[in-house]
Amino acid sequence: MRRPALLTLNAGSSSVKFSLFLVEGDSIVETPHAWGQIDGIGTERPRWRAATQGGLQREEAALTLSGELEQQHQDAFTHLVDWLRSHVDDVKILATGHRIVHGGARFREPVRLTPEMVAELERLVPLAPLHQPHNLRPIKRMLERRPGWTQVGCFDTAFHTTQPWFAQMFPLPRRLFDEGIRRYGFHGLSYDYVSRRLPEVLGPQRAQGRVIIAHLGNGASLCALREGKSVATTMGFTTIDGLMMGTRSGSIDPGLVLHLIEYGGMSLAQVDHMLYKESGLLGVSGISQDMRALLASDDPHAKEAVELFCYRLVREIGSLAAALGGLDALVFTAGIGEHAAPVRARVAEQLGWLGAVLDPQANERTAGAAGRIDAPDSRVALAVVPTNEEAMIAYYTLEVLRREGSATIAANPPANANR
Repeated sequence: MRRPALLTLNAGSSSVKFSLFLVEGDSIVETPHAWGQIDGIGTERPRWRAATQGGLQREEAALTLSGELEQQHQDAFTHLVDWLRSHVDDVKILATGHRIVHGGARFREPVRLTPEMVAELERLVPLAPLHQPHNLRPIKRMLERRPGWTQVGCFDTAFHTTQPWFAQMFPLPRRLFDEGIRRYGFHGLSYDYVSRRLPEVLGPQRAQGRVIIAHLGNGASLCALREGKSVATTMGFTTIDGLMMGTRSGSIDPGLVLHLIEYGGMSLAQVDHMLYKESGLLGVSGISQDMRALLASDDPHAKEAVELFCYRLVREIGSLAAALGGLDALVFTAGIGEHAAPVRARVAEQLGWLGAVLDPQANERTAGAAGRIDAPDSRVALAVVPTNEEAMIAYYTLEVLRREGSATIAANPPANANR
């Protein structure tokens, strides 16, 4: 008999990632049964990587994709489905869970997707132009070709809907807030997953206290939590707000944008491209958006980019600590947060005024593994907790299936989902 499983998809502008999680009882096996991704869609060198049987069998190869970008995305998704059909025939896929960056004001929890919902989500594309169109593309394709498949939307914005009104509101005319112009926040799948790991890393009592999670990757943000729920975050209306990132500027004076358009001779499209694609670590260093390359470089501009990144990070941590009324724990996650020990060390040093004291040996020892990195005399707990957005999507998807009842699983097990 084939084992029940859940497929998760995370489609981006140039990549498609998938994971296949086995379902056992009322939960999932968090180590994927199979996983992989296609990178470089729209470039000259797209590549395919995948693994099966818990990683025992691996493959990596160049992939040929041609035509317009839309066609390349369709061909990439077809390759993924064909590979699942030929390499993973021991599972029965119950449903597919999708990461969707923006859920707007309506979508506050994971939902089974319908064509009407997807049409509504398409209207949010201007709020997340780098992510939303690509998140929705495989959903629309599956709805067209296999309308009977169960598809579940999991929203990055949903985790932040617990924030009080004043954390969501801009000081603009009230009618704009009523029309949906508000601070939504993002990286919610990551924050939700990490928040569920906090009791085992920090202890139950501190995990329910005043916690800041630093999701530091190519996209970066902070989230302030109390009792495990979001009360404030650095990203706002769009994914460009808040921290300095890999290629995104983070918060800047809005008057600067007006100045560049009115007096700097730049078009709206040029400013948009600069803020999203040419700023952040890449823009300041002129070298790379990759923190690993910058930390290894002797170029003074690389050092300045790292210093500015940490400075902006510490400033925002101070802001969220004020919103929380203090700080009990700071938790690092995502690519930079999990692996860049020098960044964690610099941030902890600059937070000494809050009572943060780093254990240098623990900090160097912790790379991609959960653990405490604070010294015994630190008043603030410091920790690293690897994130797992794919597992969170699978948990959400299973939650929707359970909510709809076991009859749904029995009546709609896409046994041919691989075909």
